[in-house]
Amino acid sequence: MEYRRLGRSGIKVSALSLGSWVTFGLQVDKNAARECMAAAYDAGVNFFDNAEIYARGQSETIMGEVLKELGWRRSSYLVSTKFYWGLYEGPNEKNTLNRKRLLEAIDGSLQRLQLDYVDLVFCHRPDPETPIEETVWAMHNIIERGKALYWGTSEWSAAEIMEAWQIAERHHLHKPVMEQPQYNMFHRERVEKEYAHLYQTIGLGTTVWSPLASGLLTGKYNDGIPAGSRLSLPGYEWLHSHVFKPGRIEKVKRLVPIAADLGISLAQMAIAWCLKNPNVSTVITGASRVEQVHENMKALEAVEKLTPDVMQRIEEILNDSPSEQE
Repeated sequence: MEYRRLGRSGIKVSALSLGSWVTFGLQVDKNAARECMAAAYDAGVNFFDNAEIYARGQSETIMGEVLKELGWRRSSYLVSTKFYWGLYEGPNEKNTLNRKRLLEAIDGSLQRLQLDYVDLVFCHRPDPETPIEETVWAMHNIIERGKALYWGTSEWSAAEIMEAWQIAERHHLHKPVMEQPQYNMFHRERVEKEYAHLYQTIGLGTTVWSPLASGLLTGKYNDGIPAGSRLSLPGYEWLHSHVFKPGRIEKVKRLVPIAADLGISLAQMAIAWCLKNPNVSTVITGASRVEQVHENMKALEAVEKLTPDVMQRIEEILNDSPSEQE
């Protein structure tokens, strides 16, 4: 396993990590989750991503039970959670990053995870109704109280991240050190262009999600939606319009021969492509079976196969480089 610094912070994360969105509590039970987490840990994965909203708290509960059963040394792994949507319908319990919600949310997550602290905590989306200064102070207090070690954002704009960072700088508070954006061959603008100056100016780290574009870059949707896949789950119909944008399936089909020439799967090539970006701290992978964990881990070995010539072949098919869309 390769370990990368999380931006300019001192913490190191495994280049490949394991996430629990959709799978834990919806597609897999505790036994399958334990097998997947154990396989990832054995492969050198030290970062396990979660959020209170995943399966409405059940994902955290499952991960907490698994961590307790596995009994790993606490200093040997990192766990994250994220807050914004909330679990209840009250006016101060959903879609907010106000101080009350954040300070109560961290206690709820720690209880479900059965942990004394999480390593990383994210503001899961920006909150236009709460002053960023209020949110920054609350996140600082969470860290000061020892309930989290680092904080960051997820799907915030570069301007919002910079405002939060400047507020923290001005008041000598703990600064946001990482962002969790979507990043894959079909979703590049934010990571490659919008955040570009943040890597240099504030040392932003990234824990990117959806490297396979919700499974599209595995090739499994080339002939329709198979039963049991994420897009077949009730409540995830909204993903269809994101995944099946015009021309994407055709591009995926043209990428298949490149992966075949390299002797790797399309999924491994897609994950390795994300790892080629030096501003990616870790790529969050998902798995509902141990076999998928093993296959995803092989993406590390595939990185060196993505030579400049291969990357150019891929680029010619994608034809979506943000730098060329000025």
